[in-house]
Order: sequence, then structure tokens, then C-alpha cells
Amino acid sequence: MAWTPAYRRLYESGALEERAVRLERMLEACTVCAHRCGNNRMSGEIARCHSGALPIVSSYCRHFGEEPALTGTKGVGNIFFGNCTMRCVYCQNHEISGQWKAEQANAVTVARLAEIMLELQADGAHAIGLVSPSHFAPQIVRALTLAVPRGLRLPLIYNTNAYDSVDVLGLLDGIVDVYLPDLKYADDDLALRYSKVPSYTDVSREAVLEMHRQVGSALVMEDGLVRRGLIVRHLVLPNDIASSRETLEWLREALGTDITVSIMAQYYPVHDAAHMELLDRTIREREYERVLGLVHAYGFENGWVQEYASTTYYRPDFRNRREPFGDRPDGS
Repeated sequence: MAWTPAYRRLYESGALEERAVRLERMLEACTVCAHRCGNNRMSGEIARCHSGALPIVSSYCRHFGEEPALTGTKGVGNIFFGNCTMRCVYCQNHEISGQWKAEQANAVTVARLAEIMLELQADGAHAIGLVSPSHFAPQIVRALTLAVPRGLRLPLIYNTNAYDSVDVLGLLDGIVDVYLPDLKYADDDLALRYSKVPSYTDVSREAVLEMHRQVGSALVMEDGLVRRGLIVRHLVLPNDIASSRETLEWLREALGTDITVSIMAQYYPVHDAAHMELLDRTIREREYERVLGLVHAYGFENGWVQEYASTTYYRPDFRNRREPFGDRPDGS
């Protein structure tokens, strides 16, 4: 493989070890995610995210449901971390994101996390996908210090809800190759009501700005696969709870229209949302078409939109095909 992830150079210079140490110190009075709860996870205390010193790996596999330029023909080697920093009432992975007592059984050592990365590489995955990684960033980087000398050389995809600490993201500069944030809300009251996090708008936007500072707008490609860059996801919610217009307007003004965006239609009323007014239905086609119209009206040219047909039934593995811009089902 011609592509060489930047984290290998950091390892060779000793900088990766330095980053791991600095991140681990943040666990002593935890400021690893945007909650900044201050609990000492290294001494056995549980943080606000219900996580301690060991990473929680709920599952891992080669996954074929990401954007086409990430999935390729062999899939992304996704590692699904438990105990998410958000508590979305409509979470399609709520069994692993919010069932923290059960998830304690999925705690692994950092050495085991390194082995998982290497297993996914040996299985042929195109990249390592870190799914809901924010609260385990120190453990991930420590695992890298063990996996790199054993031959790890796949790009790292940071698949996040964007409720991230900018300080932590700064320490991931040159470690993460592809940032894949999902900008969920542009209204703090709605974020608190439906995902149980304060100040989501400012936190998520500052995080995306830092990601963009690190990797820029242009995607670095090799053999049709993304090797470095930023892809901003946005899940359309019923009754415009996601404030899609405000989110797209901010992206246009803050980052420009040459960034890559991925618009998702896969919302389905699961978990608590199945019994909640405003969220107890799938999105309507006209709601989704309105958002796609904004994407085109605002001049975004790079990325994917998910087929609306994928919302007619629930696929828990997210194997929903995404259409590139300019190739929508209606031919527009």
C-alpha cells in the first residue's frame, strides 16, 4: 500500500508516545469529552459516560454501510465502542450506547484493542473505523503505540457524534486520517431534550472547525478510497428537529461549499422515540426532498445523499446505498 498514515511518522519520532501520555493524564480528572466531568477514571471512578480506565468494545467487524468511498469492496474495519457520550432517544445502537451495566462485560485491555485493529487489517479492511470513540481517545492512542510496531498501517476513521473536546482533537492531529462527524442539531434545547447533552451547537461546531483545520476540505484519495479528509454527516429528523437549514447554512458560511457532506435518510423511530410525539414516525419524502433542495441551493457539490427508499424499512446494519450528488433517483 502506497498510503502511509501520519501516525506512523509520529510513532517513529516518539511523538505518538508523548500524545498517549498527555491524553492519559486527562483521564485523571476526566476532560476527555465535552462533558468534562472531572472524575478520576484511572483510579477506578466512573465518568459521566459510565466509562472507566478500560475501553469498552461492544463489537468489531468489517462493515459495509459507510459512504462508498470509505467502504470500497472490502469494507471498513469498524470498532464499536460502548457507553456513548450522548443518550439519543432514537439511537439505533441503544443496546450498546446506553446499557452501561451490561457493557461492563465488554471491557478490554488496551493490548486487546491493539490486537483488534491488527485483526481487522489482516481480514482485509480498507481502514479502521472508530465508532463513538470520543470518551476512549486516550486508550485508542495508547493502543496505537502497541499496534504500529506490529505493522498497523491502515487509515483511522473517527466516526463521532461531534460532541468532542477540542483539546483532545488537537492531540489527535496527525493521528486521525479521516474525520466523520455527524452534526445532529442546531438547537441546544432540542439537543438536551432528545440527546441529553448541553451546549451541543457550539461544542459540535467548534469540534468540526478543528477537524477541518487539521485535514482541510479536499479529500485525499487512493484507488478510489478516501485516505484523508473530512466528511460531515447530517441525519434528517422528522418535524425538522435536526434544524437542517441552520446546519447547512453554518457549514456553507464556516467551511464553504467545497467540503464533503453526507445527507442521511435512515431515521427510524426506535428506542424511546417510538413512543414520543414528533419522533414516532419516519421522515416524510417531502421533508427529505426539502433538505436535498437546500443542499443543491446552497451549492454543495461534494458528497452523498442517501436514497429515500432506505427509510421504508429498518436495517440495523446500516447497509443503505448512498447516491453521489447529481445522481439522485429523480435524475436531478
